[in-house]
Amino acid sequence: MSGRLLRLVCTAAVVAGTVLAPLPAAAVPEPEPRERTVAELLTDLQRLYQEAEQATETYNATEERLREKRAEVTRLDTALSRTRLSLHDSRGAAGRLARQQYQSVTEISPYVRLLLARDPQHALEQGHVIGQLARERAKTVGRLTGTEHRADALARAARKALDDQLTLAARQKRNRDAVREKLADVEELLASLTAEQLARLAEFEEKGVARAQEELTTSGALGDVRREPTRQGERALAYARRQLGKPYEWGAEGPKTYDCSGLTSQAWAHAGTPIPRTSQEQWARLPRVELKHLRPGDLVIYFPQATHVAIYLGKGEVIEAPRTGKKIRISPIASHPILGAVRPDRPPR
Repeated sequence: MSGRLLRLVCTAAVVAGTVLAPLPAAAVPEPEPRERTVAELLTDLQRLYQEAEQATETYNATEERLREKRAEVTRLDTALSRTRLSLHDSRGAAGRLARQQYQSVTEISPYVRLLLARDPQHALEQGHVIGQLARERAKTVGRLTGTEHRADALARAARKALDDQLTLAARQKRNRDAVREKLADVEELLASLTAEQLARLAEFEEKGVARAQEELTTSGALGDVRREPTRQGERALAYARRQLGKPYEWGAEGPKTYDCSGLTSQAWAHAGTPIPRTSQEQWARLPRVELKHLRPGDLVIYFPQATHVAIYLGKGEVIEAPRTGKKIRISPIASHPILGAVRPDRPPR
């Protein structure tokens, strides 16, 4: 094949390859991201608030246990100090006893002295005194041994309590960090919204609460009887009323700021009835009461995990410390999904 012909064949092959080669696919534009509806935004926001409140109650529970453990460490340290002082005294008495025994080894046996005595009655009296001394010596030895055992046991208990305290302190720090992380998520979502979205969100939430409140009250679930609070319940309510308008702050229990369970626990503490610190413990440990039997002063627990609590005011209203960024206020009882209610004080007889 001539050189000219070879060049023609190669050129034709290149052209054919160019024609037959597949064209690059046309770029398909990605769809514009859909703007979330107000209902979706509210769902996300409520989920984040609930997660933050659950983390807060976990922190509060750890803080309460840490407080109890600190008191236990202090009590054990005090008892250990007293026991060591007692042990020091007991060892001093034992030392004196040992010296007395050493000094009297060469003395004549009290039984021989009795046989040789001119006045047997006097000798018997001396023997009685000697017997008393022997019993006192036995008590001293027993007291020393018992005190040593008690000191050892207290030292072990104090070491364990201190280890537990350090473990709880580390857990408390992790819980605190978890709360801050959840609150940062809330702040990030709120910061991403426009003023118009925030206004629509607030309006939508308000309408949802009003609808839930109407459904609850018309259903008869709250009952028709208006019940009066007990004397303690009235005192708890009076305390809660005085806190109206104060800011919510997670982990706080007054007097300037509160979280939800900080408010309810302090209200009942000032009424003379200490109750658990967290909403979850209040739900778990306090006597439960049906909604139709609610009376002012009872506590209303919210959400399936019992992560929020308010104090019932009566007429379908509660006093609550709602969430970060809000102040203590009077709210409809149906502001959140109701789990149930508990009664801190015993029913009147």
